[in-house]
Amino acid sequence: MDSVMRTTIYWINKDYQDMDKIKNIIQASINVKQLVLKDEELISTIEKVVNVIVNAFKNGKRVYFCGNGGSAADAQHLAAEFSGRFYTDRKALPAEALHCNTSYLTAVANDYSYDVVYSRIIDGIGQEGDVLIGLSTSGNSKNIIKAFETAKEKKIITVGFTGSSGGAMKACSDHLINIPSNDTPRIQESHIMVGHIVCQLVEEKLFASVP
Repeated sequence: MDSVMRTTIYWINKDYQDMDKIKNIIQASINVKQLVLKDEELISTIEKVVNVIVNAFKNGKRVYFCGNGGSAADAQHLAAEFSGRFYTDRKALPAEALHCNTSYLTAVANDYSYDVVYSRIIDGIGQEGDVLIGLSTSGNSKNIIKAFETAKEKKIITVGFTGSSGGAMKACSDHLINIPSNDTPRIQESHIMVGHIVCQLVEEKLFASVP
């Protein structure tokens, strides 16, 4: 067999391996979502969180989001679904991701500690009856845990988006949405799915129903 033929066979085999890997990753994501679908307790918690947020907005309260890394991007994404729009053309809802002011974030991290970047701003702007949603795949992000502790002191409702165990956030979350996985990318994919469900149902309950 000449070198050209060997090279061709190599790349054909590699293409098949890559295709199999892609399919396996997609299937892994589907498997986690199927576990969510079958978890009645988790589904019930998601429903409760929808109603908590609806009541907060009806009472003139605000919803805050926080996270780190990819979860910060998810937090910003979900906050924008409320303050912008999801399906319905309607008035803006008061929701905000707490990491978007980089001057504040870097000043507090530099002058105090990155662990307090979220707790300090919640102490400054959070009000009783607001909702604080923290996204952490491990459930052990110190800055989110401290923010939840401050939220408790101010009678702010806390919602944790975590992985399977819930981590340390399990003990300090009023409502825990713990995705049944220990794989960070799979957890984050389901966080966005659940976040979109929450955004859609909140919008439907507050405004015109989606067809």
